[in-house]
Amino acid sequence: MDTGSNIGEYLRARRELMRPEDVGLPDLGSRRTIGLRREELAMLAGISVDYYLRLEQGHDPHPSENVLEALARALQLDKDATAHLYQLARPKPPRRRFPGHAERVQPGIKRLLATWSDTPAYVQSRFLDVLAANPLATALSPIYRPGVNILRALFLDPGVRSYYPDWEKITSATVGSLREIAGPDVDDPRLTDLVGELSVRSEPFRRLWARHDVRARRCGTSVIDHPQVGPLELRFEKLSISGGTGQLLVIKHADPGSGTAQALALLASMIAKDDGIHEHSSQYDEQLADEHRGD
Repeated sequence: MDTGSNIGEYLRARRELMRPEDVGLPDLGSRRTIGLRREELAMLAGISVDYYLRLEQGHDPHPSENVLEALARALQLDKDATAHLYQLARPKPPRRRFPGHAERVQPGIKRLLATWSDTPAYVQSRFLDVLAANPLATALSPIYRPGVNILRALFLDPGVRSYYPDWEKITSATVGSLREIAGPDVDDPRLTDLVGELSVRSEPFRRLWARHDVRARRCGTSVIDHPQVGPLELRFEKLSISGGTGQLLVIKHADPGSGTAQALALLASMIAKDDGIHEHSSQYDEQLADEHRGD
């Protein structure tokens, strides 16, 4: 893991996203560089231009706490982005990898999912592979089916986009979440394969990944436009599963008494009666299988 290069790439990406007026500097017209100049950021952080250049070039992989704090302040990083900068400078030992070892969900977690007939829930890996899901989750959206990679489906499956009226917001937040989860472990083979494929096949993903946005999405709200029951405004919670593999239990829920709660109950009853949901899911399974055969 090249810690210095990770820091340099991150600093450069964040610097290029800032404008002079964002930090109270005059805009003197035409600029040869995107965003702030290196000397401007060095001045704002209170460090020399030569030292800042060393950081961007990856020649100092472990800057001091004072320098990190000054850079975070100068770049106007929020809490999540600041934590990511510190992670890059103080990386933990990489996770132990087991080549060819399929990731599994604890049997107890699977049994728990099965008991939640009225609450959509699924388990995702640290790189957004759906590992297990209950029937209501798989009926809620095609991206919550075991075997699907959520990020891959959002960017590459044209049928998925119609489920998400705020697709741009969802994809931006999901890419930022992947950055936060991956941290400095950017050379993990699963991550490099996923990012490599999406960078080649999706311009929107390539643009978002280059921004180096970091977002810890442990809770929030999302909207799904379901073809059977209409728009659903759902809250979500992401809970870490013990074991050190980075798995998250994702739970979707609606405000009690809301229209979404009623629509979710209707969807659950449709599953119980097997009224149209099985056919819809089978069509998506066939589409997914065809896509994999064509890869």
